[in-house]
Amino acid sequence: MLFAVLIALALAYTYPVRVYLDQQTDIERIEASQAAQRRLIADRAAEAAKWQDPEYIRIQARERFYMVYPGEVPVVVLNDPDGAARDAGAGKRPVQPRTPDSWYDTLWSSVRAADAEHPGK
Repeated sequence: MLFAVLIALALAYTYPVRVYLDQQTDIERIEASQAAQRRLIADRAAEAAKWQDPEYIRIQARERFYMVYPGEVPVVVLNDPDGAARDAGAGKRPVQPRTPDSWYDTLWSSVRAADAEHPGK
């Protein structure tokens, strides 16, 4: 009889314990979310504080909008390696592409290369 009462008590407490553990997990998740939001708010506040500085605004205007003071000459460096390569080869005649090796030549050269790495095996 005592065994049946103990089993009934254990079954009666399982649901509240499970609810308690689920709530603890939810609390941890919400606290982590709040910490992330606090970090985001701090980052945004620091960014807003930067925008209160007139020198920072001048630097951003120069970098983002290429604004210069009167009398200055702006210099913009363009980095286009593909376009430079295209322009460099503009005077040459186009080269015919090399025909690829047949599949069996490729396979055999692969076998020879693998054999060269491990001689004697």
